[in-house]
Amino acid sequence: MGQGFMLFETAIGRCGLAWGAAGLIGVQLPETAPGAAWARLRKRYPDAVETAPPAEVDEAADRIIDLLAGGRDDLADLALDLTVVQPFNRRVYEIARAIRPGETSTYGQVARAMGEPGAMRAVGKALGENPWPIVVPCHRVLGADGKMGGFSADGGATTKARLLTIERARVTDVPTLFDMDFSVAPPKGR
Repeated sequence: MGQGFMLFETAIGRCGLAWGAAGLIGVQLPETAPGAAWARLRKRYPDAVETAPPAEVDEAADRIIDLLAGGRDDLADLALDLTVVQPFNRRVYEIARAIRPGETSTYGQVARAMGEPGAMRAVGKALGENPWPIVVPCHRVLGADGKMGGFSADGGATTKARLLTIERARVTDVPTLFDMDFSVAPPKGR
């Protein structure tokens, strides 16, 4: 089986998947300009042909659609062709894939989990090179202070924040209105 790619609509826009014999080789998040997601997939994967996906890729697209509509699937079992990334990046991605929807981690926590506590910048670089955003949830990794940090997808940190909002993730310890237990109704008996 050669390489293929497809585009599909989600709640955040048109996404894409590219695949080969060993699994997904890339995920494309939406672009602002019409046709840009298609063009980026063609550029990144020149050997891939736009075609109907095999069943497992079609299922992956359905699961991504559900996640981006507020679902809780962690996508951790989707097959990725890890031969397309360096060993250090592979280790970062394995740790990032364990972060469940609605949860976050930090670059430092990922580095410590790898046994390399000083590698925070290298972790950030690896996440910036992530060919599988959403499936390898680099958007769930934040700076130590809860700040968004970088995000290489179109829209940058705004897109990252949007993904975390869809997942109802807490990015700071400061409670929000959604965390409060209150009622706007007048007290009973009045």
